[in-house]
Amino acid sequence: MKKLSTIGQIAITVSDVEQALGFYRDALGLDFLFSAGPELAFLNADGVRIMLSTPQGAGTVGANSVLYFKVSDIEAVHSSIVARGAQNERDPQLAAKMPDHELWTGFLRDPDGNLVGLMEEKR
Repeated sequence: MKKLSTIGQIAITVSDVEQALGFYRDALGLDFLFSAGPELAFLNADGVRIMLSTPQGAGTVGANSVLYFKVSDIEAVHSSIVARGAQNERDPQLAAKMPDHELWTGFLRDPDGNLVGLMEEKR
């Protein structure tokens, strides 16, 4: 049986692609790849493609899976994204103590209310 490998693309359902593009590109700092018409835009998150799309037969605005981005210095990253206009959902805090590190998470909301997570493994 063949196994799956890395994630190639994640689709996020949004109400307005242009507005969402501003958040994911400008506030989060993802690299813009291309648009395929007014209702599709693609960005790069370190090798994982993010597709922004209006509901096209499936998906509900603001009720998507949570994207978690790995970061270093979670407090500074979270603060800088909020300063660029993101809505703060929860300041970074300790989520779990592991044998060799602490897992910290913080959360933001995009313009449609989709939750965006930040995570850091502090050693």
